[in-house]
Amino acid sequence: MKVFFASLGCDKNLVDSEVMISMLSHEGYEITDDEQAADVAVVNTCSFILDAKQESVDTILELSDLKETGSLKVLIVCGCLAQRYADELLEEIPAIDAVLGTMAVPEIIEAVKKTLAGQKVSIIPSIDRELPEFAGRSVTTGGHYAYLKIAEGCDKRCTYCAIPSMRGRYRSYSMESLLKEAEYLVNEVGVKELILVAQETTLYGTDLYGEKSLGKLLKELCTLENLRWIRILYCYPEEITEELMEVIASEPKILHYLDVPIQHASDRILKRMGRRTSNAELRDRIAMMRRIVPDLCIRTTLISGFPSETEEDFEILKEFIIEMRFDRLGVFAYSREEGTPAAEMPDQIPDEIKEQRRDELMQIQQQIAFEKAKERIGEEMEAFIEGKIPEDDVYVARTYLDAPEVDGFVFIDSDADYYSGDLVRVRITDCNEYDLIGEICDEFTE
Repeated sequence: MKVFFASLGCDKNLVDSEVMISMLSHEGYEITDDEQAADVAVVNTCSFILDAKQESVDTILELSDLKETGSLKVLIVCGCLAQRYADELLEEIPAIDAVLGTMAVPEIIEAVKKTLAGQKVSIIPSIDRELPEFAGRSVTTGGHYAYLKIAEGCDKRCTYCAIPSMRGRYRSYSMESLLKEAEYLVNEVGVKELILVAQETTLYGTDLYGEKSLGKLLKELCTLENLRWIRILYCYPEEITEELMEVIASEPKILHYLDVPIQHASDRILKRMGRRTSNAELRDRIAMMRRIVPDLCIRTTLISGFPSETEEDFEILKEFIIEMRFDRLGVFAYSREEGTPAAEMPDQIPDEIKEQRRDELMQIQQQIAFEKAKERIGEEMEAFIEGKIPEDDVYVARTYLDAPEVDGFVFIDSDADYYSGDLVRVRITDCNEYDLIGEICDEFTE
C-alpha cells in the first residue's frame, strides 16, 4: 500500500510528519510523493492563522477528489486543524476517513489499518499527553539539515495565539531522547545542520530539570563529531540570558543566528498582546545579544494591525525597526482567531489597514536588508550547497545568515562539481536585493 503525505505549516509539524512516515515505513507501507498513485493520503494540517487554515482545507478538498478519480482509498487528516475542528471536518467533508489530534502521532498505524478496513476513526488524545521517547524518524529535507523539536506546547498564552489550545502546556523532550535522536540524524542519516525548534526554545528543560537547560543541551550537541552547524529558532526575547549568549559565543558549531519574535514595539500593544517585554527591555536585550555576539544575525517577526493599534503605535514600531536594523524580518497581518482573547477585543482593525501597514513595514525592512547585504561584500564565510540552477550554471547555497525556507541565499558561479550538502567557503562579491552573490575561495571545508 502506498501512502502520500502532505505536511503543511511549521517545521514542528514537519517533524511529526517525519515520525509518522518512519512508523509507516517500518510497518511495510511504501511512501510516495505522487498523490495520484497513493492508496492512503495523510494531511498534517496547520491552523495557526486564517491563511494556514485555508491552505489546509484546500489541500484536503483536492485530495478528497482523488477518492473518486484516482486510486485513493483513505484520507486521513491530522495536526492542528484536526485537533481544533475534528467533528466539523468529519461532518462537512465526508471523504475524510480519520481525524487525528496533534498528540495522536503514535496512533497513525492504528488509524491507517482501521480506515483501510472501512472504519471511520477519530483519535483526539489529551493535548497535555506525555511526550514519547525517540523511536525513529525519516528525514524529508534532503539529508544535510534536519529539525530537532526539543519541546511541545506553550505556557505563554499571548492573547492572539491559539497554539496552547491545540498543542497543550509546555513540555520538554528529555535530554537523553534528544541526544539519541540527534546522534541518529547525524551519524545514520548524515545530517550536518541541526535546527532546534519548539513553540519556545529558550525555556527548554524548565519543566523537567527545574531550570533553563538550553545551554546544557547545546553543549551536549556540540560533542557530536560529524555535526557542523546548530541553528536555534523561536527564542522569546525575555528568556534570552547572558549565559545562553555566552554559550553561543563560545561554541564554534552554534551559528551566530537567532530567531527572536518580538511581535511589536509599542508598550501599549505589547501589553494587550500579553507579551512580557517592553520597548526599553527589547532594546536592552538586543544590545546585550549583540555585545556578546557582535556578528549575530537576528531574525524577528511582527504583527501589523493588532486590535486598537493606532497610528502612534504604528509609528513607534516603524521607528523601532529603523533603529534596531534587524538582519531578517517578517510581518503577519493580524489574524482574528476564534477562542483567543484578542478576537473579542474592541477596535478591530480593517483588513486593508492591516495589510497596508504590513506592506509599509516590509518596505522599510527591504531597504535595511539591501544595506546589510552590501555590507557583507568582501566577507568570507561557510555555505551549504542547496542545489544548482542548470541553465545559469549557478549554485544556490546558504550561509549562517539564512535558515531554510524563510531566508535568502548566496548564488555561486562555479564550473566545479558540487552536490547538495557540500560545505564550501565563499567570498561575497556582490548582492542582489535580499540575496548575496559569491565565489568559491578555496576547496571543500570537508
